Amino acid sequence: MPAAGDHGSGNPRDEQCREISSLVEKVLGGDLRALARSISLIENGSADVSEIMRSAGATTDLAPIVGVTGPSGAGKSSLVDALVAVYRRAGVTVGILAVDPTSPVTGGALLGDRVRMSRHSGDAGVFVRSMATRGALGGLAAAAYDALVLMTAAGFDRLIVETVGVGQDEVDVAGVADTTCVVLTPGAGDEVQAIKAGILEVGDVFVLNKADLAGAEQAEAQLRAWVSGAKEEAWTAPVLRTVATSEEGIEELHDAVERHTSWLRSSGEASSKRRALARLRLHSLLRDRLFRLARAGGFDRAREAELVEAIANGELGAHGAVERIIAEISTSEENS
Repeated sequence: MPAAGDHGSGNPRDEQCREISSLVEKVLGGDLRALARSISLIENGSADVSEIMRSAGATTDLAPIVGVTGPSGAGKSSLVDALVAVYRRAGVTVGILAVDPTSPVTGGALLGDRVRMSRHSGDAGVFVRSMATRGALGGLAAAAYDALVLMTAAGFDRLIVETVGVGQDEVDVAGVADTTCVVLTPGAGDEVQAIKAGILEVGDVFVLNKADLAGAEQAEAQLRAWVSGAKEEAWTAPVLRTVATSEEGIEELHDAVERHTSWLRSSGEASSKRRALARLRLHSLLRDRLFRLARAGGFDRAREAELVEAIANGELGAHGAVERIIAEISTSEENS
């Protein structure tokens, strides 16, 4: 061990490990700034991600996760804001992950967490984090899974994942959430759009938000007809009306989510959900590590451009290009 005042003989890696250990210790103590910094390191692909997750206890059982998904303009953020208020009145702490499309300018989330859940901004029992998809396979950023683990490690009782838009992001939410709430609005043709996107199939709870608008009764009838005609399952998804801005129907939504959480535990489906999430985490991390391995083995942007050009010109098939990359990685490892 170096003597006091000797700053030149220490191992930089040991010092870095101590810093990470100190950071994670703060996360485990509920320090929200440390939590935010840790998630940033994960999102930015820091070399310390594995160490952060090991120190945080990556095998920790996650807190119950509620997914809120549906078309843009359905009022999902307002709905989450109102639902969080119900949890907080009951003394339940909440961690929120808002997964947004990536900005083509900054590479970050298009919607920042400062514009979300404004009434909870000074509440230490609520943590809101926006995260960009960054083009991650399947829409949801690979870092989202680790962020949820860190929120649990920080002591949050409930986790909420919110997405924006209709598409693969929405379908993928079901793989992360224990309870998926599909949010639609009357008179906007959301039902048809949702059916095309395949997100009705993943719903555990259906929410007709902005139910004070014209056409609410018809939209509710259509949803109920769809639910009754869907494949028979042990859990029958409820259809609820809400007006998030006035918190109308939010208590009922809270109760429906809690009923589903209880059903998951009593039916044994909770274990199946967590195994599915574990598989998603494993696959996403494996894809990321393999791609980094390819980069380290010589598959840089220039080589990528060459292969893309060859595939586009018909000189090489995509499968052949992958075989070449693998061969180049193998040669690089043998020579190292």
